[in-house]
Amino acid sequence: MADRSRAVLITGCSSGIGEATARRLARKGWPVYATARRIESIEHLAQTGCRLLALDVTDEESMSAAVAEVVREHGAVGVLVNNAGYSQSGAIETVSMDDVRRQFQTNVFGVIRMCQLALPEMRAQRFGRIVNVSSMGANFTFPGGGLYHASKYALEAISDALRFEVAGFGVDVVVLQPGLILTRFGQAASASMESLGRDAGDGSGGGNGADRSPYAAFNATVAKASSDAYENPLLAKFGGPPDAVAKVVERAIEARRPRTRYRITPSAHALITQRRLLSDRMWDRMMRLQFPRPR
Repeated sequence: MADRSRAVLITGCSSGIGEATARRLARKGWPVYATARRIESIEHLAQTGCRLLALDVTDEESMSAAVAEVVREHGAVGVLVNNAGYSQSGAIETVSMDDVRRQFQTNVFGVIRMCQLALPEMRAQRFGRIVNVSSMGANFTFPGGGLYHASKYALEAISDALRFEVAGFGVDVVVLQPGLILTRFGQAASASMESLGRDAGDGSGGGNGADRSPYAAFNATVAKASSDAYENPLLAKFGGPPDAVAKVVERAIEARRPRTRYRITPSAHALITQRRLLSDRMWDRMMRLQFPRPR
């Protein structure tokens, strides 16, 4: 279909994978709509040829307005890259339900709603690509990362169901599973734990007196591990820059028949394979070498 839209709408472009993807695709001639909650955080992308939109994946009006703008200018969102996301770390008992909801609102519910908003015009033009940025963490779980991993497991299930449901309309759904990507993701994950562990054990999921928490040492170790993973030169060799993911996005949207999943970086290949080979108990034993067991 000669007049089908090629407009690319990317969520979460203020840094990291989203920013790199917006730069790369704009440089290659794609009409790119770079988005972020605060439009001033992506003003620099205007110099690359990106069109800038404010978009908060936790806000219905914001999501609807962004998609409507692309539809108004191009007739449809041709490519939707669901990249916005973050990691809420911490022992599950210590995370407030507000933080739990915020994690799923951003990483899961926002993705679902963006797909719902973009799909009608994709179906109408009989073409579309939905690229969901998942994680190697959709295949295993690190202690202290249960909520983040759960959000990525959910994203994979949604993507698998959606892929079947929209294929007959000419729409492809692609899942990316990056491993360690050298961005500020680790620092953000560590920062998400700053208020955790207060009065944990009484079911409150937060309160006063962090030093009384039986999870204090555990959460501190998880926070340090999250930060160190992005600063350790040895671990960095198994990771990659944000542009490693951007290259795969480009490949996926240009392919005549894209793969359903793309694993990115050596860390993703190594850890997913390792988890597949180990039993649950063996994996738990390996985790005990890296994290203190709360007791």
